[in-house]
Amino acid sequence: MIELHPEFLTKNGKREFAVLSYEEFLKIQELLEDLEDLEDLRQAKEEEKNNHSYSLNEVKKIFNIK
Repeated sequence: MIELHPEFLTKNGKREFAVLSYEEFLKIQELLEDLEDLEDLRQAKEEEKNNHSYSLNEVKKIFNIK
């Protein structure tokens, strides 16, 4: 897990904003992109789970490849 070191900006005694170093921001951004990619992969696998797949040998037979 990423260790964060936020600085908080307050308004009327309440925390309103968290400020991160640019390096920490980039790490979070990269993690979020990875999570989005994982979700896309899971969705694609779910959509394709009932489709027939072909083994390499089956494809070679279909295209007469030795």
